[in-house]
Amino acid sequence: MRLPQAQFDSFRRRMDQIALRALPTVAAFSLAAAPLFAQDAATTVTDSPSGSAFDVFRKSGVIGILIVVLSIVALAVIIENMVSLKRDKLAPPELIDEIQALFDDGQYQEAMELCENEPTFFTRICGAGISKIGHPFEVIEQSITEMGDEESIRLHQKIGWLSLIANVAPMMGLLGTVGGMIKSFNVIASSGGQANPADLAGGISEALLTTMLGLIVAIPTSASFAYLRNRLVRTVIEVGAIVEDLFERFRPGSHA
Repeated sequence: MRLPQAQFDSFRRRMDQIALRALPTVAAFSLAAAPLFAQDAATTVTDSPSGSAFDVFRKSGVIGILIVVLSIVALAVIIENMVSLKRDKLAPPELIDEIQALFDDGQYQEAMELCENEPTFFTRICGAGISKIGHPFEVIEQSITEMGDEESIRLHQKIGWLSLIANVAPMMGLLGTVGGMIKSFNVIASSGGQANPADLAGGISEALLTTMLGLIVAIPTSASFAYLRNRLVRTVIEVGAIVEDLFERFRPGSHA
């Protein structure tokens, strides 16, 4: 028995929302668990059950340590953006209602003071429009658009660090891989081609660990960047529609 199309679409949207809400948690857990994954891998490679996290970092070399530092930075950036880029942080509902009430009463100076005292994404855009009240509507609209673009770029720059980390981490892992293989080949060369496999294990282990660490950092960071970017775009569009509706009363011919 097939579901009606409307019910199917509703179910699919609900599942998409659940997946999007779970994505940051999964990404944060993956970044926080990166050293544990590395330790398990190192134990498997070295066949030593007593390997510590410090031993893992030491075996992965300087590049591996830098990648772990990147994972910590990425986790901090994800948490900070998850908190600061919430819809209620960028456009608090109580501020929207209060400014709406002031607009309805024609108290534009009080609305401007409120925007200056409560700096948020929404109030900065509103403040730019309020400062042009009395000018032609095209001037108000242009001021709102310019401030909206400026604030949007500023917010996108905040999450841009995640994109940078997601791109740098696997490249650093590749750099560590090349370095580890060079070490192994140097051992072969110095031994005249008679190297003991155990002598090659250090370089190969470093190569594998750095590659793994780079991917462990890059994958959840990329997913988090995509989620935060999409959520930010959605919020910017919503706030833009609210501001546009708020200033629609100043459009020539409007009876709002």
